[in-house]
Amino acid sequence: MSDQQQPWTIERICDALGNSTLTQRCLSEINRAPAHELLHVFAKWQGIAQRTLDAVQRGHEVAAAEARGEEPPGAWVDVTERVLQEAERIRSRGAA
Repeated sequence: MSDQQQPWTIERICDALGNSTLTQRCLSEINRAPAHELLHVFAKWQGIAQRTLDAVQRGHEVAAAEARGEEPPGAWVDVTERVLQEAERIRSRGAA
């Protein structure tokens, strides 16, 4: 059975997070959750873990495409101007 087909467990979620700080936060939230909220907390962290695995997979695909001299797969939106405008707005408020 591939990793994608394995059932989600607390251990698998922690492994997928790949970060000790996130893992500790996940375990802390699960351990402190009242019984009636346990499934909700588990589902929240399962979603975070799945999105993390998906992002890692996309990163591998982009790296492989670039190594072959190809354009990265997927639709890419250039948000440089928006980021620069936001940075300027923040600087103008004296936050940076």
